Amino acid sequence: MTAQMKLGAFLWATGHHIAAWRHPKALVKAGIDIDHYMALARTAEAAKFDMIFCEDAAGLREANVDIASQTSRSIGFEPISLLSALAVQTSRIGLVSTASTSYNEPYGLARTFLSLDHLSGGRAGWNLVTSASQIEAANFGAAGLKPHADRYERAREFAEAVTGLWRGKAGHDGQSFSVRDPLDLPRSPQGAPVMVQAGASDVGRDLAARTADVVFTAAQTFEEAKAFYDDLKGRMAAYGREPDDIKIMPGVSPVVAETEAEAREKFEELQELIPDDVGVALLSSYLSISDLWRHPLDGPLPELPESEGMKSRQALVVQQSRRDGLSIRQLARHFAGARGHWRIVGTAVQVADELQARFEGGAADGFNVMPSYFPGELDAFATLVVPELQRRGLFRKAYEGATLRAHLGLRRPS
Repeated sequence: MTAQMKLGAFLWATGHHIAAWRHPKALVKAGIDIDHYMALARTAEAAKFDMIFCEDAAGLREANVDIASQTSRSIGFEPISLLSALAVQTSRIGLVSTASTSYNEPYGLARTFLSLDHLSGGRAGWNLVTSASQIEAANFGAAGLKPHADRYERAREFAEAVTGLWRGKAGHDGQSFSVRDPLDLPRSPQGAPVMVQAGASDVGRDLAARTADVVFTAAQTFEEAKAFYDDLKGRMAAYGREPDDIKIMPGVSPVVAETEAEAREKFEELQELIPDDVGVALLSSYLSISDLWRHPLDGPLPELPESEGMKSRQALVVQQSRRDGLSIRQLARHFAGARGHWRIVGTAVQVADELQARFEGGAADGFNVMPSYFPGELDAFATLVVPELQRRGLFRKAYEGATLRAHLGLRRPS
């Protein structure tokens, strides 16, 4: 049997393109419209996606709330509450949410995700992140953002405590956390909720190799994706794990249509909706530089100090700007479309060709699909690309299991 790629549907209000809320077919109030999310979940489940994924940040995404496109992306439901509602509107698709180790405690978070897991019949997953935003830090009384290494050391112990609780253990006593009792819930229908991570720094890769079941990542080129894939899989033996114990799913933002010309036209229409100030503001936030506007927009990206925020994303963007010779303006417009993730514009055959090449080339186990705007681009991927992948024997036509671990082909934890 041909190996099957995994697919996640990354839900985000109006869409992943920074100007998605301005698209004439987008729903501006999508972030607080439960009917909108229910429709997206049903579309993804009908297409037999492995999971839907909801990102989260405990604060506004942009300090300048006058920038409407940034503010619109900050308005939305707390994701675990949202996924609990979607659990009763779906029956098979996995339900994954972000929650930060920086501003939670292991016992409460473990209990919340295990509750979602039982409510959904074994379909829950936790995307572990270490919050990298000064804005979030200010909402929790923190005296600024903690150093990158400190955040990951806390995350390592946090993950250890949570997985112990999910496996029925108690008595964690560590440097950052102390947990006395076991959880007041039985073991998960799938053994334990699925652990997802997205850190791509050296310390982030080690944490993933030790604890993750799924890794989301960003890579522009095949070579970048392949290098990350091989490096992460190669680290797992040190923790007594097999390479197939982790599914690596890079983000991809497809714009697909019946013809290439139509797809290009759709993409350019979105790009024309990006004001320069919005694109540069988004780029600045990911690069952790507040004075990017002081530099000529048609000049190159300046030399940057190493970030204490999203180190891997900063490195990815800087590398692309140098490799492709992009000005700040060009880089901002490119970045605004998918926040540094891989973009494909073309027909269903062209998109499937690109996905198949990375999948069969050993650079991905599947993909986290990031539609440019909702519902249009999710509908297009589900009705055009998924059937093409199924025709090639690369993606399921029916669910064979009932839990998220079953969909992903992951072993049940002992």
